[in-house]
Parts: sequence; C-alpha cells; structure tokens
Amino acid sequence: MQMPVQQVERSKRVLEPIERISEVIFGVIMVLTFTGSLSVAESGRESIRTMLIGALGCNFAWGVIDGVLYLMGSLVEKARDLLTYRRLCRTTDASAAQKLVSDALPPIIASVVEPDELETMRLRLMQLPVPPERPRLHKHDFLGAFGVFLLVFLSTFPVALPFVLMNDSSLALRISNGIAVVMLFLLGYAFGHSSGHSPWLMGFFMVVVGVILVAMTIAMGG
Repeated sequence: MQMPVQQVERSKRVLEPIERISEVIFGVIMVLTFTGSLSVAESGRESIRTMLIGALGCNFAWGVIDGVLYLMGSLVEKARDLLTYRRLCRTTDASAAQKLVSDALPPIIASVVEPDELETMRLRLMQLPVPPERPRLHKHDFLGAFGVFLLVFLSTFPVALPFVLMNDSSLALRISNGIAVVMLFLLGYAFGHSSGHSPWLMGFFMVVVGVILVAMTIAMGG
C-alpha cells in the first residue's frame, strides 16, 4: 500500500526498470511504423524529410499522451490508497482492519504475514499524520511523467539518424532497420532480466518482432 506520507513518496523510483524498458520498446516500434512506410524505390529527400517529421511528431505526441496517462495512473493509485487508509481508520473490528492491511500487500508477502504482524502494521498506520482530503500529485509524479515523455520521444533518434546522415536512402533504411533490431534485442534482454524471464529468450523474441516488421517493409517495397 502506498503510504500517504511524503517520506514514502521520495523513496520510490521515478520510473521502475520495467517501465523504462517498456516505454523505449513502445517508442522504437512506433518509429518503425514510419520507417517501414518508406519505399526506397520511390523516395527522395522530400519523402524522407516528411517521414522524419512524421516520426518525430508522432513520438512527441505519444510521449505527451503517455506522460498524461502516467499522471492519471498515479492519481488513481493515490486515490485507491487513500480510500484504503480511510476505511482502515474507520474500521473498529481488528480482524476486518487486518484484512484491509493484508489485501494492500503483495499476495506473496501477505501469504506469510502473521495476524500479530498485521496488527502491528495496523497500529503503526493509525499513527500516521492525517492524510489530505484529496489525492495530490507531487514533484515525483511529474518527474515520472516527464521521464516517460523523454523515453518515448528520444527513442526516435537512433532509428531515424541514418536518414539524416546518409544520402543513399536504401542503405540508410537497411542500417536503420539494423539499429532497430539491435535495440529491440537489447531491450528484450533487459526486459527479461528485470521481469525474471530468460533474457536471451526475451531478447530473441523482440528480435522476431523486429524482423517481422522489417520483412513487412521489404515485402511492401521498402
């Protein structure tokens, strides 16, 4: 349960590793939808410029949207925790109060916590300062939202950079696809490591996703 005190807010990371990895994966896949729409047989510098503007604009917009959704999610989480805390304060039955504490814990932790430990938690919770009337966003939340925006937006650049630096659009597309596949592998590897799954398996799974996208690009004339 997220405690309604400032010290707990500060102890939480702005973005957890899984969140950071997921946002970058999302950004890479989004920019691939734009590079995948480019036909090297027909594209000129103007077409490439339009594609780059579209990719940057799309990931900028989605970064803003994801940031707003992050804030909304934080607000919902705070409201849920505040409601649980108020229910706990109003509950006079010790068993019901302990169940509220248990339900707020991760299941694997709740399964090993004894009733007397739950009671200790309940008593300590009752000693907390009076929480605000409404859930409020703090600096920590806005930093998280800004981090989400940056991750989605900045993930555009490695994939788009070959088109900026190279005049040969065909070679630039191949290098861009290669960068995207490498990024997807590394992101999948990191995701697997952070989520408790096989890093290599998750890395190759993300590569398969990237290869499918690249294959679709080539089949459509890219």
